[in-house]
Amino acid sequence: MTEYPAHPAGEQSARPEGAFDAFHPPQRELISDCVHCGFCLPACPTYDLWGQEMDSPRGRIHLMETGLDGEPLSESMVSHFDNCLGCMACVTACPSGVQYGTLITETRAQVERRHRRGFWERALRGTIFSLFPYPRRLKALRGPLALYQRLGLAGLLRRSGLLARMPKHLQTMESLAPPVRRAPKLPERVRALGRRRAVVGMITGCVQGAFFPEVNAATARVLASEGCDVVIPRSQGCCGALSEHSGRATEAVAFARDLLDRLEAADVDYVVINSAGCGSTLKEYPRLLADDPARAERAERFSARVRDISELLGEIGTVAERHPLPARIAYHDACHLSHGQGIRTQPRELLRAIPELELREINRGELCCGSAGVYNLLQPQAARELGDRKAENVVATDADVLVTANPGCSMQIRTALERREQDMAMAHTVQVLDASIRGLPVESLLRR
Repeated sequence: MTEYPAHPAGEQSARPEGAFDAFHPPQRELISDCVHCGFCLPACPTYDLWGQEMDSPRGRIHLMETGLDGEPLSESMVSHFDNCLGCMACVTACPSGVQYGTLITETRAQVERRHRRGFWERALRGTIFSLFPYPRRLKALRGPLALYQRLGLAGLLRRSGLLARMPKHLQTMESLAPPVRRAPKLPERVRALGRRRAVVGMITGCVQGAFFPEVNAATARVLASEGCDVVIPRSQGCCGALSEHSGRATEAVAFARDLLDRLEAADVDYVVINSAGCGSTLKEYPRLLADDPARAERAERFSARVRDISELLGEIGTVAERHPLPARIAYHDACHLSHGQGIRTQPRELLRAIPELELREINRGELCCGSAGVYNLLQPQAARELGDRKAENVVATDADVLVTANPGCSMQIRTALERREQDMAMAHTVQVLDASIRGLPVESLLRR
């Protein structure tokens, strides 16, 4: 029987109003689903790191309950909620079906409304959320970042010791920056090759569109090869994923409304996404927009059409010929794809269908790499430890290419591998499919 402290350590007795206000607090009926069995403990990355009960899912659920019972929203309580990656591994592990994802999302929205953070933390979060959910602002960084990389300024900063003197958050941001490559231009419509089987609206994403445009280009080519007309609406905004995962509910709702309106106007059979975190949020639009009478019903219809690219290909079946691709592939399960959306078999089946490709599993693959949206920027030390653990297990596969379906995971694991001085190629699932369909040599995947 697990014993919980009556109040978070060092805190005074509760104020009458408690931790939460009346606007969508964590739901007591969902909290009561947790029977504190402990199946979530080995699945939780932060419990795995620190072994602290209050940094486990059931511990945080206990804190939510004390907040409903009158406990004030203290610094201690907030720190345990902030430590959560929101990876949803506990949801997969839970035998009682506890909706932890909904609970932590509701709790974080309460924290953002009711807890005043320190000046530097507010400044950091303000900088992150004034940049990352805005595709045009991110794309404006491509030029300066490319120049920074080509001039070798990163190496100069490291050798001079200046980088080590920068705040940890800035060091992390600098290390995560992916190599800037040429951005292929995508038309507004890509015609299906052969018989048209579906019309698909494609979401290009914020980080994906700005720093991994080659993934979007490969997605469009694969869909066209599989008989889909691909509609790519111009001036797409953020889907709201980063904001929603961080408790910035008002901001997330505004982004969701705008994207819903734009994609609805495209009149497509499916809405396809190639970023795991974005896909998870797009499928949550009915909850996110439940208080919007003009969009609640539309959000239901919209989310029913949302598919991850691997999910869609598994659903409609593949028709394009696959050419041999003799490579050893290690597949990393992005948390919001495997745990958030329950998509595990489809990417593996698509990869295994490629002749001469060898798929290798990563030990403890269910544990988060530490990216988790912007977690690695807000909690750099914990994220670094998780990234190092993931990198160690990736290297142990002795694979040629690491494949994943989320840009954040790609940046996080690449950085962790670089700390180990390991040089491994990275690719999105759809880039591997694209190479096989086009008959490209395996070297096309091995370019760093």
